[in-house]
Amino acid sequence: MVGPEVYEKFIKHYTEKQWGRKATELPTSIIKRLPIRFMFNNNYFNDRYQGIPIGGYNVIIDKLIKTSEVRLDTCYFDNRDYFDRIARKIVFTGKIDEFFNFKFGDLEYRSLKFETEIYPVENYQGNAVINFTDRETPFTRVYEHKHFDFGDQPHTVVTKEYPIISSRKSDPFYPVNDTKNMNNYKKYQQLAYRQSNVIFGGRLGTYRYYDMHQVIASALKTVKNEVETLAT
Repeated sequence: MVGPEVYEKFIKHYTEKQWGRKATELPTSIIKRLPIRFMFNNNYFNDRYQGIPIGGYNVIIDKLIKTSEVRLDTCYFDNRDYFDRIARKIVFTGKIDEFFNFKFGDLEYRSLKFETEIYPVENYQGNAVINFTDRETPFTRVYEHKHFDFGDQPHTVVTKEYPIISSRKSDPFYPVNDTKNMNNYKKYQQLAYRQSNVIFGGRLGTYRYYDMHQVIASALKTVKNEVETLAT
């Protein structure tokens, strides 16, 4: 799509660092998420509205759970029978292979490690996120959080993001949607279809590499389908 020079400089090394494997072993859908433009529009996507909500996602989440009971530091699998009994339907957004006790083996995920530092300066990098596309730099991105919401604090908080191999004990972030894993996922998907009282959602529950707008759209569509089903 872009020729060898741009591919080598911006895509190949970053992709292999992020996913821990050769770019040729990954599905093309990963890079097709990004638009190719021959102009000076440097926005990430072509969407009309881009960025994060004013005040951050916490503002939205606080409103969504305002009337709900919320339990932190609670694992569904530690008390599965109890949680299965207290609701007619469960929305499960964890790993689908874990839900079925890894019956067909582990699906592969990539995880992340974050290193956060506070600097006594107003501005560290002048941007919310900078991606490091070279092979030598061990991290993929550096975030300077105040630029997400136009903060004017006299100091700044900076986070470096390192891609790492995911294990059963680490937090999974990205499903590895190569041929091998997708074939395995289809087996779990067949089991999921038989769970009439469980809704599987999110990146982990559906084993899909969603962007934020896509996962929100998927959730809204799922709710619509559920409401229409109840109405009939």
